[in-house]
Amino acid sequence: MKKLIFAAFVALLSWAGAQEQGGSMVVTYKDDIATLDPAIGYDWQNWSIIKSMFDGLMDYEPGTTKLVPHLAESYSVSEDGKTYTFKLRSGVKFHNGREMTADDVKYSLERTLNPDTRSPGQGFFLVISGAQDFIDGNAGEVSGIKVLDAATVEITLDAPDASFLHRMAINFSYIVPKEAIEQFGEDFGRNPVGTGAFMLKDWQLGQQLTIERFPDYFETGLPYLDEISFQVGVEPTVALLRLQRGEVDILGDGIPPAQFVDIFNDEANQELIAYGPQLQTGYLTMNVTLAPFDNVKVRQAVNMAINKDRIVRIINGRATPANQVLPPLMPGYDDSYSGYAYDVEGAKALLAEAGFADGFATILYANNTDPNPRIAQSIQQDLAAIGISAELRTQAQSTVIEAGGTEGDEGAPMIWSGGMAWIADYPDPNNFYWPILGCAGAVPGGWNWAWYCNEDLEAKAAEADAMVQTDQEEARLALWKNIYGQIMADAPWVPIFNETRYTMHSARLGGDNNIFIDPIHIPVNYDHVFIK
Repeated sequence: MKKLIFAAFVALLSWAGAQEQGGSMVVTYKDDIATLDPAIGYDWQNWSIIKSMFDGLMDYEPGTTKLVPHLAESYSVSEDGKTYTFKLRSGVKFHNGREMTADDVKYSLERTLNPDTRSPGQGFFLVISGAQDFIDGNAGEVSGIKVLDAATVEITLDAPDASFLHRMAINFSYIVPKEAIEQFGEDFGRNPVGTGAFMLKDWQLGQQLTIERFPDYFETGLPYLDEISFQVGVEPTVALLRLQRGEVDILGDGIPPAQFVDIFNDEANQELIAYGPQLQTGYLTMNVTLAPFDNVKVRQAVNMAINKDRIVRIINGRATPANQVLPPLMPGYDDSYSGYAYDVEGAKALLAEAGFADGFATILYANNTDPNPRIAQSIQQDLAAIGISAELRTQAQSTVIEAGGTEGDEGAPMIWSGGMAWIADYPDPNNFYWPILGCAGAVPGGWNWAWYCNEDLEAKAAEADAMVQTDQEEARLALWKNIYGQIMADAPWVPIFNETRYTMHSARLGGDNNIFIDPIHIPVNYDHVFIK
């Protein structure tokens, strides 16, 4: 017994020592890093690096979707749910050595809203009072953002919005110093200055980006690593070989599809692979404004016709079949909902009831990057089995997006969303509604490719967003379940699968599994990775 206790004690000491600061690691990517400007970056490759160099008023507990104050020491919400008062942490410094103040918060939010910044995140903050007047040039500042003192900022909304605190955790709200923006202008994305755990050391465009520990970071003990080098232009298969030789620590692009089965089934790799669910749903859209998809029975029949298990096998099991809009990791997911069963004969019967016993012809659009053409072909075969002849158009992602956002007969009747499937901007159920299923998204250039607009659900969604108090959360999620249940009854989508993220790392790296597949810091929460 004493030997067991001693061994456990030694193991505990070893684990604690393993998390001491020091060391460096190498991450590979095929594509170059576009920008490290938090107001501009909007893809997963930029996100995780930006999140290590900048901070927001709010953030999430590492490896989870639990929202917590970050640069804000605390916050309060008015009874009407419209006014948020944030008290800032003291002593938070930018990489240039200056202490952050409430003026920086106001400046950063107004910079994202400013049309000259061309931020893709502008729309997240239109709910702030005075935002539209500022955008239109009718006001020199956003009236709803007030600096009460150096450590306090007050933000007032036009209407209550239960997801607002989540929006204060996305990169578009991250705090930047005005003097650095003025110094570098549009090159700020190549010369980032934030408050984050890491700061820029060196950037050789097209080759390598290196970040190093910020010694004055406000979170004691973080980050663990001294330095991280991101090598770009590295093909995934080459990166895998280099990791196996000990030259690379994390495969930024993941395990190459062609090698996935062999790598995953090799017992020697089990401790090197981290995997878990994403806040993602891959789906098939049907344009409800175009015949015959304006008939709900046709849409329901298509839902019953798709063999989702076969599609999951096409991607080597790296997903689970989806039965509803929200992914299981998202608050508001309905465990009791079973969805549409795969039923070919039932689908045929529904088509006959809708007046299409002999089927019909349509067009299915899909991204032309593997494995999306193979998935689209599987969907095409399933549709043929119930009499629907779908012409397959696999095209560049930008072309498919354009077709989805085109109104009327020139638009896309059906789209497989793969490669463009929705990954949540933040873990709140409204993020799967307003952009891709709400009426505001059913416009030319929008992302609601089903062109679905249900005014009754719009009102319910607004009601759900107005439930901002903590004791209303259970009722709010119940309302979202009701909303998404009605959407599934209307069937503008066929939810196909929820992806599982897989990351492979070297044996010398330590960190909880969820750190390597952090649902927010996609793909890796670099601040919490350490050398064993």
